[in-house]
Amino acid sequence: MNLIHALQDSTDPNSLVSRFRRARARRIVGLIARTHAAKGSVRIIDLGGEPDYWNLFDRAFLDASKVHITVVNPGGVDEDYDPALFEVIDGDACDLPQFADHAFDLVHSNSVIEHVGDWERMEAFAAACRRLAPAYYVQTPYFWFPVEPHFSAPFFHWRSEQSRARALLKRGHGFSPKAPDMGQAMRDVQHARLLDKGQFRFLFPDAVHHDEVVAGLTKSLIAVREPTSH
Repeated sequence: MNLIHALQDSTDPNSLVSRFRRARARRIVGLIARTHAAKGSVRIIDLGGEPDYWNLFDRAFLDASKVHITVVNPGGVDEDYDPALFEVIDGDACDLPQFADHAFDLVHSNSVIEHVGDWERMEAFAAACRRLAPAYYVQTPYFWFPVEPHFSAPFFHWRSEQSRARALLKRGHGFSPKAPDMGQAMRDVQHARLLDKGQFRFLFPDAVHHDEVVAGLTKSLIAVREPTSH
């Protein structure tokens, strides 16, 4: 249970989740810096993100880099945000025809693709990431890591959907409370569909792929296309 707690506790700056977030932030800072050096400003579209996530980054750095972030989320966002830095769009990240090809400099997505739906929706999401900007950063939890981050239970996601749904009818797991009926249990189960490396690399064939590793095991997958590679 110590590993599960470490993977969940974002309030502890020494926890694994906090360390991973800082490492991811450093990678994104590099993408922003290289884009700013080439263009003098950085237009980011954050697919499925929230403004609070960007508190990981030094505001002075974002301002100096002339960053502007368009956040796309179904239903928008509940939190307050600074309109000088953010624009929030109520939209579907898998279907954004209002934006032209390369309308942005950088697509960012953190732990979203596993939530968009079935494989066809994942392909649409990946196509949007590749179309909307010359550079992208996409991260997702890895299917073969033994602790599922959404349900916080070892090996839970390797069980059948039916078995997982029955488990949620008995008690809550992780971020999912005890389900009142089978309908809600199945919606919770299908809300997160983790990918393996073959699937992720198929969706992002033009990226450099990185593994986040804990205890010698790959925990998350990251795909990066650099601003100079397209």
